Amino acid sequence: MTESQTQPDETPAVTEVHLRAALDNVPSYVAGKPAVERPGLTVHKLSSNENPYPPLPSVLEVVTRAAGEMNRYPDMNVAALSQAIADEFEVPVGQVACGPGSVGVLAQIIDAFCDAGDEVVFAWRSFEAYPILVALAGATSVMVPVTDQGRHDLPAMAAAVTERTKVVLICTPNNPTGPSVTAPELEEFLAAVPRDVAVVIDEAYVEFVTDEYCPDALTFRRNHPNVIVLRTFSKAYGLAGLRVGYAVAAEPVADALRKTAVPFAVSTMAQLAAIASLTPTAKAELQERVDVLVAERHRVLEALTEQGWDLPDSQANFVWFPVGERAAEFAQFFDEAGLVVRALGTDGVRVSIGEPEANDRVIATAAAWRAER
Repeated sequence: MTESQTQPDETPAVTEVHLRAALDNVPSYVAGKPAVERPGLTVHKLSSNENPYPPLPSVLEVVTRAAGEMNRYPDMNVAALSQAIADEFEVPVGQVACGPGSVGVLAQIIDAFCDAGDEVVFAWRSFEAYPILVALAGATSVMVPVTDQGRHDLPAMAAAVTERTKVVLICTPNNPTGPSVTAPELEEFLAAVPRDVAVVIDEAYVEFVTDEYCPDALTFRRNHPNVIVLRTFSKAYGLAGLRVGYAVAAEPVADALRKTAVPFAVSTMAQLAAIASLTPTAKAELQERVDVLVAERHRVLEALTEQGWDLPDSQANFVWFPVGERAAEFAQFFDEAGLVVRALGTDGVRVSIGEPEANDRVIATAAAWRAER
């Protein structure tokens, strides 16, 4: 060995590079805790709003075949999937833009609209990635508190729009609290917002919505050119690990989103899996699972209400416990019962709907928490 090979690594720490000042204001995204095996106890991960069931059989078959092509780059233009989405929702293909999950597409939206100093209005608490993406663009987050029932305060959000506002984000159903906005609320809001402000309707959980008063965002998009509809294959479709989402927007906006996309960001397997998810066979399989999860959501909310909990009316695949300052303690209590849940600051705890046996334990653990306190 040479002398240099035997000496300890004395590489000096990097101290003189200049990172972007905007990073000082970027909060770190905290992912849902993974499930850790515990002797004698089945642990359920209910921290990430994942579909608890395995991939759809027809989709898994397509992905398995596609794995043999991983040595090749995917179609950068995501052409086949964009066409499939356009056909599914009867929109021109030029209005579709895809990306690595809806959060990836949202990053494309923020990059397309925001310069340093611009403002993005959204409810809070809402999706944790919102302030991160806004800060990375050097823009400013304008957070409008949700109501006591975890609902968007759309009149207050409209009032928060200024001449510096470039984008408004509406998460419906709202993650992590669960309620959706209604069609009349949204119509009134859009009438109050300038037409040169982009309004993103984030519908990551739309497949779980059963409230007849919730809006058809795609219809609103047709009538309001400044509306962008954002959706994902991660939740109901069970493709969270493949990362594929999409936006439907006016063609100039969709074209801008394709420009701000990271090249080759949507893998071949993700594209083929998403296309397969839109076939009649897969949609039938999907609906069966969605129906089960929605029924379980109703069952869990009814049981918790009977216990005395006052929880928001969730239209998603999770429920929200607004326990405030006791969020960390509450989450730890569930963790000890083998339930990995998501504490969000000092606002509350989000618990995903899982398999019936997991939900049974959620109900029992929530009852135990109330009994002990």
